[in-house]
Amino acid sequence: MTPTDLASRAPGLVGAFAAAGEAIQAHGLAGQRAVVYLVLDRSGSMRGYFKDGTVSHLAEQALALSAQLDATGTVPVVFFSTDIDGTADLELDQHSGRIEELHGSLGHMGRTNYHTAVHAVIEHYKASGTTDPAFVIFQTDGAPTAKTAAEKALCEAARLPLFWQFLAFGDPEAKGFDFLRKLDTSPALAVPEKRAVDNTGFFHAGLDPRTVADAELYREILKKFPGWLAVREQG
Repeated sequence: MTPTDLASRAPGLVGAFAAAGEAIQAHGLAGQRAVVYLVLDRSGSMRGYFKDGTVSHLAEQALALSAQLDATGTVPVVFFSTDIDGTADLELDQHSGRIEELHGSLGHMGRTNYHTAVHAVIEHYKASGTTDPAFVIFQTDGAPTAKTAAEKALCEAARLPLFWQFLAFGDPEAKGFDFLRKLDTSPALAVPEKRAVDNTGFFHAGLDPRTVADAELYREILKKFPGWLAVREQG
């Protein structure tokens, strides 16, 4: 998608689109195609981040990245808590206020079951028929309620062309994020014993993720994507 096309469809995303393009170039990903998914945590502790627009801001950043990597300019969104709360497509032409609208229609906010979201993305990806890899932005503000189930789901997903970029909201020192910090060292997620490839990344956006500049966000979340692509291509 050209900057002119983007500006005509979503003028508010021009800056993020440019920043995403620069990060893609810097990471050697020019010409790479990928479907961008957005997984959103709807556990009870996320209430404030939905209310103050932080989640909507992230959705716009995901959409701008998608416009660089995927010609459709569409981001499949999965809302999860105890179970899957809802799914929807976020589109350039109709993104303003969309996350607030969807969140408001989904009712009760529950716990943090990562594995339900992992399974939902896998099912959607398989049904889509695409041959492009997927870059999954998986946002959360805490540890998985069911750690073993989360580990199992991520190990199973390693066989598929899906890269899971975890993005944390909240206190960077919180012990709840130890699970995400240890993704590369956990025996249950060992490579290659348990996973064919290392299919995860982790970036902590802090207590106020809106203060993270677009350029920094894209630079950090795309950091491990090129290496994962290279390993997959090698078989």
